[in-house]
Amino acid sequence: MKLENLKPAKGATHNSKRVGRGQGSGKGGTATRGTKGAQARAGYEHKVGFEGGQMPIQRRLPKFGFKNPTRVAFKGVNVATIQALSEKLGLKEFDVETFIAAGIASKGELVKVLGNGEITAKVEVKANAFSKSAIAKIEAAGGKATVIE
Repeated sequence: MKLENLKPAKGATHNSKRVGRGQGSGKGGTATRGTKGAQARAGYEHKVGFEGGQMPIQRRLPKFGFKNPTRVAFKGVNVATIQALSEKLGLKEFDVETFIAAGIASKGELVKVLGNGEITAKVEVKANAFSKSAIAKIEAAGGKATVIE
C-alpha cells in the first residue's frame, strides 16, 4: 500500500449536484429551489423553530416546571462504598479530596454520606453533609463523622 493509492471506500463519496448551470443540465432556471418566496432567494435563513407561519411547537406546548435557584446538590456516597474503599486502600480517614482521588466525586462537588449498606471499619469521615443513618452506622462501628463547610 502506498499513499498515492489511498482512496475512499466505494460508495463513500458522491459528486455534488451542479445546479443553475443552464437549461441543458436539467437543473437550470430555478436551480431546484422552486418558484418564488424567501427560500428561492439568495441569503435566506429561517429563524430557529420557524415552521412556515404555523404556530411553532415551543409556543403550542404549555410552560411547566420549576428550577429552584437556591437548590444545593450533593454527590451521594454510601457507607458501603466507604467500607469497600477502606478494605481496598487501607484508609482510616476520608475527606472530600479522598473521594475525588478515588473517582467517586468530581472537583467542586459537595459530598453527602448516606447510610446505605453496612460498615465495620473504624473510620473518620469528613464530608459536607451526613444522613442520620450514616452517622449512626459510622459511630456504631467506632468511627467519627465530621461535617465540614
